[in-house]
Amino acid sequence: MATQESEASKATVSNGEVSSNGTAATDDQTVQTAGNAQDPQQQQQQQAPNAWQVIKGVLFRIFIIWAISSWFRRGPSTPDPNTPAGAPRVPSRNLFPKETLMDLYVYVSQEEVFSDFNNTEALFWFHRDLVYGDWSTGESGDGCYQHYKEMDIPEKVQQNGSLYIHVYFTKSGFHPDPKRKGQYRRLATVHATRMLNKFKRRKFLKTKNLLTGETEADPEMIKRAESHGPVEVISHWHPNLTINMVDDHTAWVKGSVPPPLDQHVKFDAVSGDYYPIVYFNDYWNLQKDYYPINDTLTKLPLRLDYCPLSLWRWQLYAAQNARSPWNFLPEDTYEQSDEDQDSVKVALLETNPYLLGLTIVVSIVHSIFEFLAFKNDIQFWNSRQSLEGLSVRSIIFGVFQSLVVLLYILDNETNFVVQVSVFIGLLIDLWKITKVMDVKLDRENKIAGILPRLVFADKSTYVESSTKIYDDMAFKYLSWLLYPLFGCYAVYSLLYVEHKGWYSWVLSMLYGFLLTFGFITMTPQLFINYKMKSVAHLPWRMLTYKALNTFIDDLFAFVIKMPMMYRIGCLRDDVVFFIYLYQRWIYRVDPNRVNEFGTSGVDHAQNNTAAGDTASAPAGAITDKPEGEKKND
Repeated sequence: MATQESEASKATVSNGEVSSNGTAATDDQTVQTAGNAQDPQQQQQQQAPNAWQVIKGVLFRIFIIWAISSWFRRGPSTPDPNTPAGAPRVPSRNLFPKETLMDLYVYVSQEEVFSDFNNTEALFWFHRDLVYGDWSTGESGDGCYQHYKEMDIPEKVQQNGSLYIHVYFTKSGFHPDPKRKGQYRRLATVHATRMLNKFKRRKFLKTKNLLTGETEADPEMIKRAESHGPVEVISHWHPNLTINMVDDHTAWVKGSVPPPLDQHVKFDAVSGDYYPIVYFNDYWNLQKDYYPINDTLTKLPLRLDYCPLSLWRWQLYAAQNARSPWNFLPEDTYEQSDEDQDSVKVALLETNPYLLGLTIVVSIVHSIFEFLAFKNDIQFWNSRQSLEGLSVRSIIFGVFQSLVVLLYILDNETNFVVQVSVFIGLLIDLWKITKVMDVKLDRENKIAGILPRLVFADKSTYVESSTKIYDDMAFKYLSWLLYPLFGCYAVYSLLYVEHKGWYSWVLSMLYGFLLTFGFITMTPQLFINYKMKSVAHLPWRMLTYKALNTFIDDLFAFVIKMPMMYRIGCLRDDVVFFIYLYQRWIYRVDPNRVNEFGTSGVDHAQNNTAAGDTASAPAGAITDKPEGEKKND
């Protein structure tokens, strides 16, 4: 449960809840008009780690994208209408052979479709006699060239207009202008277009102190929120862009190019051959380096790099940017947050390669342990026959925790993938209720005379055992500690933290309290174990897998730079598990104790003895041995 809460907290923060101290928020970010009212302790608790958990999420999403892509793209490829039915498809070739001399034309315009080739001001860069597939020339001897220029900002662009870059590669001696007779050739010209600026949404959340009605927000942000509404779309600029030309001469077959490469390989309709692939590479442009285009800017700097790119590296970039399987849903629903993207890039750029490799391997192991813990948890409760020794109240309280986490992330507009995972966790907790309690429909006493009423009753194996007494006793003692802590935290949150409203205050207060003190609810099971002097009833496989995951969390909490409060939070579950291990050590194996399946070693011995006697005795035989002699047989 603590892991679920921490993941929700990380996802909420990564979704961009930023205090409105004048800092511009970016895509899918939220500017709180409450500003600096967030207390430092809560900010530390809600700060997300930036490496191994992010890489684990990226690996999982890559697998999901691959699975869904395979599902939607399976089956025969779309037939080429220009090819007769049944005719074999002929492999094509690159229209630009190896070492072809090329000229590079780069135009910058406000028009998405460019035709003003005679405008010299639109020509940003012209480079003659580039060699296709050359990796040894250039300013640094790696085949790359660079051009830098500061451009005047058009008035429309300052008013959230668009600015496009048009790149043309022509064979040496040709021109990209189709109007120039004799100098233009279709098969000798490669063209690619892209928008240079990037539109990002900035959301305003009006928060205030619920008692005084005051806020510490930036007055300028409050004015913009009132004039532009809750969501403002702002044009942003990044000064760097790389133009890659993929050095590829694969004999692609039209209609059989694997995804996501098929979106970039363009075939000529007449000759059937394909054009060289021009790829705009901005993968290493961090979101934090984008800045808004506003009235304070007078120039737009742009540094263009031309570099050749190998096929396998281009495949990696194309796979990272492939989001076509999600196109049937809103664009921002399944998009990986920009903060996660930046975290992965920073980890790749700044992390030690050995530590990065270890991080990836351990992240995969962590995911495997999570799956095994989930599987064994389901198996344990599905086959459970007796509730002796198990804290039913802890299960019920776990449902309450999951519900609070779900409502909290919905109120804070967290990533949809996280919402789904938390919702699934809530469904599993609700399913556990049906295993620890008798749930029935009362069709006689209906709600409003229409809907049947749900009736919950404790199972007989729980009521008739001493477990219920110990469980009630544990929660009574626990309430003496939790209720004062809860009251103090609620007062503190109301006095010193700003909220959107009373509903948000209730959710954030409950969520923050559970995140800080939720591990205390694991202690009633320890109390029951102590009273029963047994731990045989616990799901040890599930606990072991979860403990291993917790140890991995601890390892990376101290290896990677994180707030001290988060590191302390990672250690709290370890303390409880070590107490479980201590109880397992001091409460030795006793064949008379009931295990997690409601049976004991004595039961198995008696069943085996009875089965052996039945099998060895002849049919119809009558034995009159004393009971003691039967046991000695």
